[in-house]
Amino acid sequence: MYSTLRKALFALDPERAHHLTIDAVGAAERLGLMSLFAKPVVNDPVELMGLTLPNPVGLAAGLDKNAQAFNGLGALGFGFVEVGTVTPRPQPGNPLPRLFRLEEAEAIINRMGFNNEGVDYLVNRVRRRRYGGVLGINVGKNFDTPAERAADDYCICMEKVYPYADYITANVSSPNTKGLRDLQFGDSLNRLLGTLKEKQQQLAACSDRYVPLAVKIAPDMDDEAIAQIAEALRSYEIDGVIATNTTIDKSSVEGLPHGKEEGGLSGKPLREKSTRVIRQLAKALEGELPIIGVGGITDGESAAEKVRAGATAVQIYTGLIYRGPELVKEAAEAIALARREKAEG
Repeated sequence: MYSTLRKALFALDPERAHHLTIDAVGAAERLGLMSLFAKPVVNDPVELMGLTLPNPVGLAAGLDKNAQAFNGLGALGFGFVEVGTVTPRPQPGNPLPRLFRLEEAEAIINRMGFNNEGVDYLVNRVRRRRYGGVLGINVGKNFDTPAERAADDYCICMEKVYPYADYITANVSSPNTKGLRDLQFGDSLNRLLGTLKEKQQQLAACSDRYVPLAVKIAPDMDDEAIAQIAEALRSYEIDGVIATNTTIDKSSVEGLPHGKEEGGLSGKPLREKSTRVIRQLAKALEGELPIIGVGGITDGESAAEKVRAGATAVQIYTGLIYRGPELVKEAAEAIALARREKAEG
């Protein structure tokens, strides 16, 4: 069914197809029709940041920025779903066109720029949640907030989403908001993590409920930078890390239509780069906090590869666009097998 649907969607402009899909999934869930698309997914529970997932395959942030379809998307068999990135104030994002398919490479380039309706809109959506699974909310800063005030934006979002999130992700790695990736390094990272951890502790004390905090990082860094990030995450007792966001390295798609577009590249070409970061992170973290692996997951083997490299769970997005809901089932089965083989030695 999805292969036929994909042909129709791929005949449309990518962003128009995206919005139609979100609207359709929302409508299908309200009408009780999502079972037509979902396939039974293996029961393979895993502990992640103190949360129990029914399986370790999640939906990455970016597909459902405004939490308009997460109830339906969750019905596709995901072990967890992440919505956002959301910012304190609504913003339109970067000028059109800003989303490009590279079909030959099973990839996407986007320069969306955190286009979203603002955190208050998202909160109004998630407070009426019907999805019973684990829900993550990804937060960021507005494009016009100076870097030195970025922590304020993250804290505003954290406070508003805290009552409704099962975990919160701070996105410091999108290449499409000027200066955002600079927050991953040195004093900027330490100041941000210190502020976010303090805010998390305040909110936990006030609500008597601890919501785990993860940080999403970029794939475009060397081993020294990865080690420094790992040390900062450990030092500030961050609960988890998502590796990785999109890459700015387009060498793998050079010569393809749209291969030179500005923005972040996701999909199959990101597989090796993201897995390398996961492997180096796992060595540096020494099991002190879990890794959620993202990037280039297009089949079961590429999902299992992330777990073998050190990830506890994975997330998919671009692979879902190309493969459809079948990928959730395939990835979950492959990871379950990899986990059994590891347990058996």
